[in-house]
Amino acid sequence: MKPAFRGGPAHVRVPATSANLGPGFDALGLALALHDDVVARVGEDGLQIDIAGQGADLARDETHLVVRAMRRVFGRLGGQPRGIELSCANRIPHSRGLGSSGAAIVAGVMLARALVLGGERALPDDELLALAAEIEGHPDNIAACLLGGLTVAWTEHGAARAVRLDCDPAITPVVLVPASSASTQQARDLLPRTVPHEDAAFAAGRAALLIAALTGSPQALVAATEDRLHQRYRGPGMPQSMQMVSSLRDAGLAAVISGAGPSVLVLARNDDEVARVAALAPQEWECTPLAVDATGAHVVPSAP
Repeated sequence: MKPAFRGGPAHVRVPATSANLGPGFDALGLALALHDDVVARVGEDGLQIDIAGQGADLARDETHLVVRAMRRVFGRLGGQPRGIELSCANRIPHSRGLGSSGAAIVAGVMLARALVLGGERALPDDELLALAAEIEGHPDNIAACLLGGLTVAWTEHGAARAVRLDCDPAITPVVLVPASSASTQQARDLLPRTVPHEDAAFAAGRAALLIAALTGSPQALVAATEDRLHQRYRGPGMPQSMQMVSSLRDAGLAAVISGAGPSVLVLARNDDEVARVAALAPQEWECTPLAVDATGAHVVPSAP
């Protein structure tokens, strides 16, 4: 039976995310207070897309990632609407390792669910997470975007799962964004199929320490963000970013590649460290302190 659709628009706000955080490859994610706002309604016929801000040059057709995610949910819930009108106000930089694709997927699945009457009952949050991660291919950015805060994600019996933790309020994420972009797939292609056992054991220990550091022991952040699992293999594809990470870490700052790069994330422990990051950042890089987004993706209530 074809679903019944909501008559008015649905508005979803989704945060940027930084995944991996050093040793937590494909598992850890942090939601950041930088947001895309996406509004959709069921139209009379066809597809209409308006894009402002980041990604304004993207194709306005069925290949758009928000639309693809919406189509998956509509299909899951029983059928497609007669038309879709979509408006995107994008602030998350694209192809910079800040979760823009994950945010687009989360926006799409949440919009489609909100436009179907009874959608939340038919597609509860845990199934929504699993479906969004299936579209993305890995759950780390998806989990942080959906749940907010600090997340640990994994796959169990073929479906993504996640738990959410509160990040220590003393920590301020600082994002360094270069003008150049990078491909997530190309960054993954640089990774070896196997790593030495001692490196795997090192990563497991540091990832466990990182959870403790982020949730109450920030003094351990520099040691906890040391990585041997993926960053050095990706280095040839983003030499400037790796040099920036090295320089910041030499200065005693907890710096990592954000996601697949090329942006760099610093987990600053106080205002002095925030200022030091800004002083060390190249002029051509955008340096932005951001709060941790504690809310995650959500439907914005309609104005009365």
